[in-house]
Amino acid sequence: GNGDPIPDAMIEIWQADAEGAIAQEEGSLLRDGFTFTGWGRATVDNAGTYTFSTVEPGATGEGTARFIHLVLFARGLLNKLHTRVYLPEDAEALERDPLLASLPEERRRTLVAERLDDGSLKFDIWIQGRGEHADKETVFLQFPGIEYPRHG
Repeated sequence: GNGDPIPDAMIEIWQADAEGAIAQEEGSLLRDGFTFTGWGRATVDNAGTYTFSTVEPGATGEGTARFIHLVLFARGLLNKLHTRVYLPEDAEALERDPLLASLPEERRRTLVAERLDDGSLKFDIWIQGRGEHADKETVFLQFPGIEYPRHG
């Protein structure tokens, strides 16, 4: 809420390949350096940073923007949190994407990564936003049939 990092969090990503196909490969934990599995896991360091090296995903369907599904595990959370990291380049696809279109404009931007000069993506995750950070709280997804505790 105050912008402090959570240094022992763990992040997983799940994504389509460059053509938008969902990988069906086994062996996500045992990497051979060549087979794309669509899955990765990283820990957050003491400064609150994490990194992944992967291909940029293709769109998974007609009218959807390219995204990476992100799952966050951290102390103090009773359940994992799900969100999406959208790639910023295709403004038209971002505008048409059904999930993004269901959100108010100011909340959509919490799901769109920033492209850096070196070509990498930057995506900050805010579990809470208070005071001057109120507009930064990341939108998290809830799935039908899964009960999540409510925070006060």
